[in-house]
Amino acid sequence: MTETEFLALIDQVLDSIESQADDWAASLDVDIETSRSGNVLTMVFEDDTHVVVNSQAAMQELWVAARSGGFHYRYDGQHWNDTRGGPQLPDALSQICSAAAGVPVTIRL
Repeated sequence: MTETEFLALIDQVLDSIESQADDWAASLDVDIETSRSGNVLTMVFEDDTHVVVNSQAAMQELWVAARSGGFHYRYDGQHWNDTRGGPQLPDALSQICSAAAGVPVTIRL
């Protein structure tokens, strides 16, 4: 995948996550604020928990930083897989955000 293709994919992924977070605020009354700066999406929850999702274009990876740790994901053409064998990005991010929100939320990509 070229860098241009990767950056277009990242833009779609971050747009999708941000939109879903906005939906949680509206439909589930989750206290969350999102902000986007380039290819970095920051979600701040009620208890000041920060979840940061950002791209690493040179490595063609998507990184997530949360209280539970730092996670790296690579796209295989269909799925964002954890480089250390953990859950795929949507499942991991759903778990992280559910813990921060205090209610079950789901990320779909």
